[in-house]
Amino acid sequence: MNYKSFSLLFFVLLMSFDTVTDKINPVISSLEKTEKATSANASVYSQIDANSFALPSFECFNLAFDGFNHLKEKGLIQKNILTIVDFSLSSNTKRLWVIDLDKNIVLFQTLVAHGRNTGEEFAQAFSNQAESFKSSVGFYATAEIYNGKHGMSLKLDGLQKGLNDKARERAVVMHGADYVSESFIKQNKRLGRSLGCPAVPVELNQKIINVIKDKSCLFIYHPTVKQEIVSKLAS
Repeated sequence: MNYKSFSLLFFVLLMSFDTVTDKINPVISSLEKTEKATSANASVYSQIDANSFALPSFECFNLAFDGFNHLKEKGLIQKNILTIVDFSLSSNTKRLWVIDLDKNIVLFQTLVAHGRNTGEEFAQAFSNQAESFKSSVGFYATAEIYNGKHGMSLKLDGLQKGLNDKARERAVVMHGADYVSESFIKQNKRLGRSLGCPAVPVELNQKIINVIKDKSCLFIYHPTVKQEIVSKLAS
C-alpha cells in the first residue's frame, strides 16, 4: 500500500470513528445523567420518614420524583406534595401515598380504587377514553374542590397527552367512597371499583383532599406503561 492509499484509509477510519463517537457520546451523557438523578432520588428516598407507614417501592418513587421535579420546573405544579398511586399492587393493599417533600414525611398511606373495567383485584387495563370506566395512568396536577354526588371531591388535570389528558371531560376526580374500605374487602375479597376515579376511604377523603388540592402532583403508576409515561413526560 502506497502512502496516499494509506493516508486515505486512515482518513476514512478516522471519520468513521468520529461518527461512531458522535453517536455514542450523547448516549453516555444521557446514561450519566440518569445515574446521577437516580442516585439523588435514592438519597431523598432514604431520608423519608415513613411515619409508621410503609414506603412505596423505590422504582415507583424514582419515576414519580423525576416527574415531580420536571413538572415543577415547568410550573405545572406548585406545592411540594407528591401523591403516588401504585396500581401494580393488589387493590386489597394500601397503595396510595401522600408525601410531604418539604418535611420528608409520609402523611397518608391508604386504600385507593381503580376503574371497574381496569381489572378485578389487580389493575390490568387503562384508558384515556370517555365511558371506558377505566383508570388512566401518568402525571396529574390536582385542581379545585367541588361538592358532587360523592360529597367533597377534587378535580384533576391530566398532564400527559394520550394517557390522561381527558381527565376533566371524563370527570375523573378524587372522591370518597364507601366501597373503599376494609369491610368491603372482607365481604367481597377485593376492594370496590370506581368508574375510573382514584376513590379513597370516606373517613380520609376530606383530610387528603385538603392537603393535596391546588396544583400538587399526583402520579398513577403501572409498570406495563412505564416507558410510555417516561416518553410522554419528556415530550
